[in-house]
Amino acid sequence: MATTRWTPDSWRTKPIEQAPVYRDQAALADAERRLAGYPPLVFAGEARKLKRALGSAAAGEAFLLQGGDCAESFGEHSADNIRDFFRVFLQMAVVMTFAAGSPIVKVGRVAGQFAKPRSSNLETVDGVSLPAYRGDIVNDIAFDAEAREPDPRRQLEAYRQSAATLNLLRAFATGGYANLENAHRWMLGFVKDSPQSERYQLVADRISETLGFMRAIGLDAESHPELRATDFYTSHEALLLGYEQALTRLDSTSGDYYATSGHMIWIGDRTRQLGGAHVDYCRGVKNPIGLKCGPSITADDLLRLIEILDPEQEPGRLTLICRFGADKVEAALPTLLRAVKREGRQLLWVTDPMHGNTIKTSTGYKTRPTDRIGAEVRAFFAMTAAEGVHAGGVHLEMTGQNVTECTGGARAISEQDLRNRYNTYCDPRLNAEQSIELAFTIAELLKAQRLAQPERPARAAE
Repeated sequence: MATTRWTPDSWRTKPIEQAPVYRDQAALADAERRLAGYPPLVFAGEARKLKRALGSAAAGEAFLLQGGDCAESFGEHSADNIRDFFRVFLQMAVVMTFAAGSPIVKVGRVAGQFAKPRSSNLETVDGVSLPAYRGDIVNDIAFDAEAREPDPRRQLEAYRQSAATLNLLRAFATGGYANLENAHRWMLGFVKDSPQSERYQLVADRISETLGFMRAIGLDAESHPELRATDFYTSHEALLLGYEQALTRLDSTSGDYYATSGHMIWIGDRTRQLGGAHVDYCRGVKNPIGLKCGPSITADDLLRLIEILDPEQEPGRLTLICRFGADKVEAALPTLLRAVKREGRQLLWVTDPMHGNTIKTSTGYKTRPTDRIGAEVRAFFAMTAAEGVHAGGVHLEMTGQNVTECTGGARAISEQDLRNRYNTYCDPRLNAEQSIELAFTIAELLKAQRLAQPERPARAAE
């Protein structure tokens, strides 16, 4: 258990992984100083509200849908891209809400997901080695010496783009765009055009009937604002700790520190070292924290990390995001589920079926087959059910665009199709259709999970 005094900069005394090397330390200090004077991107009260929602998900009363870009890019930042992502996200949430019979907690990998961990510090092309691309907040993807030099000024641009994205997302979430009727109409358009339309039509028809009944008894968006607005939160990997520290604020209402760069931040599988800088930073802020759990994590290390990150056993504080791969999940996950359950911990278990299912094709593209993604999701639900643990969420890399980066899906994207619209700056993402297709798969699993649970006793009339 961590007992040393925490401050927003105490991470600087700890060993750190995945940190870029900035040559111009004066420029770095200036960028961090300027960021420290900027307004917060999110507010402590919003983070606390998300924590309560995640606590409900951990208790089996909600489900987390977390998704977005693998790495946001400066060049692709546009109102249309943000709108298209948000629209697909809402469609997915409508399908899942109906199946689960409970709220869907909506958290985007957006408005801050600019940094990426790398397996090597260097990238070599044709015998030339340059610093690896670590996301637009650090350097540029172009393969030349100047572009790959880490530039602190990029942190200021990342802040500006995050602020603009948040501004638009808040408008979409509360200004009528998130109207349940709109989201359902968009989903009907998808069902009509899908090669698997018959499979999805039954669910779509039942949602239409439900909405029609609600209108008939006066439950419409005009008289019930909750039908035309939604809560939408942001998240990202807290990888660049100088940036995170600069945006750490002391909340005047609680006296606690919060990371105001996003509502939820997570620790990656490459940066979860016990005694490391990333774990140290995250233990001190009061935001909801995610912890990526990959094949190399042991039950003992997981329990020690849980004790460090959630010593007060606060509902919704810690989300365990499991990223094993369809071929490894059955060997790795049950041991962790049992260990945490033995300790009496009720944490939020989430599946990330993307990162463990990345392969390289014969044509040189990285891709993720949708059949492997679906297989890991189904295995996650089966194993949590077998261990008596609630399957609480899913974490996806996805986009609202019609890209060709993951193979499979109803339109059967092949390896040869990848070159058509392979636009990602980093890892392959589900496109809009594949994302909604997966939402229908998850909806079936959520419905089965709901039907398998004992009915809660009805509340007595007051």
